[in-house]
Amino acid sequence: MGNTSAKPATCKRAEVPPSSAWFLLGLAVIFEITGALGLRFSEGFTLLLPTGIALAAFTLALYLVSHVMKKLPVSVAYPIWAGGGTAGVALLGILALGEELNVTKALGIIFVVAGVILVNRTSEKKAGC
Repeated sequence: MGNTSAKPATCKRAEVPPSSAWFLLGLAVIFEITGALGLRFSEGFTLLLPTGIALAAFTLALYLVSHVMKKLPVSVAYPIWAGGGTAGVALLGILALGEELNVTKALGIIFVVAGVILVNRTSEKKAGC
């Protein structure tokens, strides 16, 4: 008979440290913005390069945010990801693409950013999964 005193092999998953989770969340926001801008230039998925960039960026954004949610609660990670992407795309549209900035749009961006800050400040800093 075999050795029964041997301990079974354990497989530890690599943990994402909280500081790394915030870094990955920032990258996820950047990829979210990149994906949205890729869509803008894809001409309805008729241009190959911007379409590929959009699909790759959105895929990376989802992958990263899924890992972030192992360490940060969904009530923090998702609003920061979605709100950061929304505000970032709006700002780049205005600053880089010459889109109109009016009072309503400016207030909307301010409210999105303020909402993300409020959610972050009032949420627990532990995984909610």
